[in-house]
Order: sequence, then structure tokens, then C-alpha cells
Amino acid sequence: MSCRWGTELWDQFDNLEKHTHWGIEFVEKYTKFVKERSEIEISYAKQIRNLSKKYQPKKNSREEDEYKYTSCRAFLMTLNELNDYAGQHEVMAEDLTTHIICELTRYIQELKAERKSHFHDGRRAQQHIENSWKQLESSKRRFERDCKEADRAQQYFNKIDADINVTKADVEKARQQAQMKHQVAEDSKNEYLTFLQKFNKEQNAHYHTLIPHIFQKLQEMEEKRIERVGESMKTYAAVDRKVLPIVGKCLDGMTNAAESIEPKMDTKHVVESYKSGFEPPGDVEVEDYSLSMRRTVSESSYLNSQGESKPSRSNSRGKLWPFIKRNKGSGPEDCSHLPPEQRRKKLQAKINDINKEIQKEMDQRDALSKMKDVYVKNPHMGDPNSVDPRLEEIGQNIDKLQLDARKYEVISMLLVFTVALLYVVSPDGSYTEDHSTEHHLKSRSTDFDDDFDYEDPLPTIGTCKSLYPFEGQNEGTISMTEGELLYVIEEDKGDGWTRVRRNEDEEGYVPTSYIKVFFDTNAKGAMTYI
Repeated sequence: MSCRWGTELWDQFDNLEKHTHWGIEFVEKYTKFVKERSEIEISYAKQIRNLSKKYQPKKNSREEDEYKYTSCRAFLMTLNELNDYAGQHEVMAEDLTTHIICELTRYIQELKAERKSHFHDGRRAQQHIENSWKQLESSKRRFERDCKEADRAQQYFNKIDADINVTKADVEKARQQAQMKHQVAEDSKNEYLTFLQKFNKEQNAHYHTLIPHIFQKLQEMEEKRIERVGESMKTYAAVDRKVLPIVGKCLDGMTNAAESIEPKMDTKHVVESYKSGFEPPGDVEVEDYSLSMRRTVSESSYLNSQGESKPSRSNSRGKLWPFIKRNKGSGPEDCSHLPPEQRRKKLQAKINDINKEIQKEMDQRDALSKMKDVYVKNPHMGDPNSVDPRLEEIGQNIDKLQLDARKYEVISMLLVFTVALLYVVSPDGSYTEDHSTEHHLKSRSTDFDDDFDYEDPLPTIGTCKSLYPFEGQNEGTISMTEGELLYVIEEDKGDGWTRVRRNEDEEGYVPTSYIKVFFDTNAKGAMTYI
């Protein structure tokens, strides 16, 4: 179906002007719509990114430990995919701006200029035909006026010529006047006919050539405008369709993350995180205090009763460990507040971190050494001696880190040995944690002091040197500094504690793994108590 504005709308100049103006406003409205959509995509992407960032694990926080669980790792993978998903919305906003908003904005300016040019030509053609019409009307009025004057002059001449009283001279004058008026009328007629012919020619050209040509240009402009809007709408859909494959991959990644969750693996990690390494406690033994009433109070029998009852008391108290409140703080540096299995893992983690720091320092040292070699070969580039202070500092750092690593390795090995020894010594499965054991030692110490105030202090059976500092905060224990020499008065009986003495007034228990013992093989009369 085809139509031509130039022939079918030849008399609708004003309406076409309004319609084309509305068409430009429509393009501007569509451009504004796409711009607002682009702003929404940018805002949405920003909110999605902020949401993803908000729930990302904080560095050096407890949240990092949570991501050993598959469900937490799946959540992290979902957050990462969500971040990529937000990126696709940013791509959409960028494509909308580049391929639609900028293009339409530039096209609108071109469209306005083209429309202005066409209507300027149309107005000029209308002005020309209007001027030609005015000339025709003016010549017609002049021709009409001259005809009337010639007619009046002819009537006057006829009247004078019929009057016998009028002189011949007056008649001749009237005749000449009539002839002149007729000539003027004839000239006006010729002028009118000329203007009429000219106007008809121009009018024919105006309505059959000029206006159709201008209106055809406007029609082509309008069709291009409509086509351009349609192309922009296709681009609008294509921008969405372009990111769909990547958005689909993001959603697939979220689905795969969800499918990677393994409940049994997570529950296994719970065991690895909180397993103490001990067996459950055995039955609580009966503490029969009536036995002492039926025995003869003598040194041997009393000591025997002490020897029999003490293990019972220590075992029963050690078995009550689940009901003891634990300190939930960070704990000492050597992790002695933790159960053996967790303590071993924490120590191993510390060792791994220290080894990473050592490797980092060694890399820095190698780089500085290479720099120094370059300075030695090329003195103009720098002073080789300027690198020495930093190299010395790095060397000291490496020595300190290696010392710390060896310290934790020793503690870890001694811990493994101690736990293995506990399993051998305690076949019934009883065990104690550090705090409960210290409580048990406190009981032994207080009971011993109450029952044997009158006896001489235990003889020394050797000496020991502390490998690490220890703060004896519980009753029955004794504090010591690193490298301190102490006397051993009772060896470790399998519970991980050794009884030592500093002087006549200071004695107590210290962790066996914290000291190096030198037994005196010549010591006689040495007595140890459980």
C-alpha cells in the first residue's frame, strides 16, 4: 500500500507540521524511557554488588573459618556469581547508552534540522504563491476600476455629443478623454491577463511540483523516523538477549554451587573442628570414706589408703570435664586452653602461617641480594651498602620466625606423644583437659598439704629446665619463666604434669611438655605420690 503526501495532503501543510513535531517528541520520549531504564540497570547492578560485598567473608575474621563447610562455600560461590550477574546489568546499561541513547540523541538533532529545512522551503513557496495571488488581485481590481472609468467617460462623451448646446471643442475633448480611458482599461486588461497567466502557471507548479516535492521529503523523513524507532526497539531487545547466555551461566553457577553442598562432609568438618582427641570418660568410682575408719592409722596403712583413694578422686574429677565452663577467649599463645586434637590443629595452622612468613621474608632477601649484586656491578645505580641494614633486619626476622616455628613444632610433637601416653596409662578411657587436670592437681596438692603438714618435704629426684614460660594460675600449679632451672620432686604419672620445687616454700605442678627433665640416678629415698 502506497500513498503520497504531496498529492493527497496538498492542502494540509499546518497539520503535517504538527504531526512531524509530534513525531520528534515521540522519539525524545522513547529516548528518555531508554535512559531511565539504563539508570535503573546501573542502580540495580550497584545494589547487587553492594549486597554481594556485604556478605563476603571478612579477612582475618571468624567467618573465614566457616567456609570450610560446603554450604558456606556454596554461598560464597553464589555471591561471586551474583557479582558477575550484576556486571551483566552494567553491560546492559552501557549498551543501551551507546547503541540507543547516544544514537537517538544525535538523530533527533539531525531530524529537527531536516524538518526545519523542509518547512522553511514550504513556507517560502507558500509565501511566493500568496504574493503572486496578491498581484493578480491587485491587477484585477485595477482593471475593474479602469473599465468603470472608461465606461463613465464613454457615457459622458455620448451625452455631450447629443447636446446641441455644447461646443464642438467640448465634444472633442470628451471624445479624447473617453478614448484615453478605453486605452487605460485595455492596458489594465492586458496586465491582468498577464498576471493571471503567471499566477496560474505558478499555482500549477506550486501544487503539482513544489509542494509535492517538499511533502514527499517530509514523508520520507517521517518514514525514516519510524524505521529508526523500530530499529532502536529491536536493539533494546537485543541488548537484553545478548546478556542472557552469561546470565544463564551465572544462574547455572548458582545451581552448581547448591548441588555441591554435601551434608555429610559438613558434619565431618564439625567433628574435625571440635574433636578433643580423647575417649569418653569411664564410670565414676565409689569413694568409700568409711574405709579409713576400719583401718589402723599407721604410716604404711595411711599411705596405702592415700595411694588407693587418690587415683579414684582424680579420675572421678577428671571425668566431670563436660560440665566445666571453658574460657571462650583467644587463650594463650600455645593454645594450651584447647583439647589436644584442636590444640594440635591450631599449632599446625600457626606453623603453616609462620612458614609462609618465612618464605615471604626469604623472597625479599633474595630480591635485595640481587639488587645488591646489581649495585656492585653498576655503582652508578646505587650504593651496595645501603641494602645491608634491610638484609640484616630480614635475617633477624627469619631467625625469629624459624625459632617460633621450632617452638610450636616441639609443642606439637610433645602433645602427640602425651596423648598417646595417656591412652596407654588410662585404659578405662578416662582423661582430663588442661583446666580440669589442673583442678585435679589442685585437689592432690591441697589434700597432700592437709594430710602431711607435719612431714618433711619430698626429696628431689632430679632437675629440669623450662623450655617455655608457663603461668600457673590455678591452685596446685607453679609459674615459671623460659630457661628457668627447677628441682623435680615427682615425675609425670601419665597425666601430663610434673611436680617441681623452686625453693622450700614454692612448689607445684607444671606441664611436662614445657620442661626438659634431668633425673638424678643417684638419688635415694625418692618418694613420689599419685
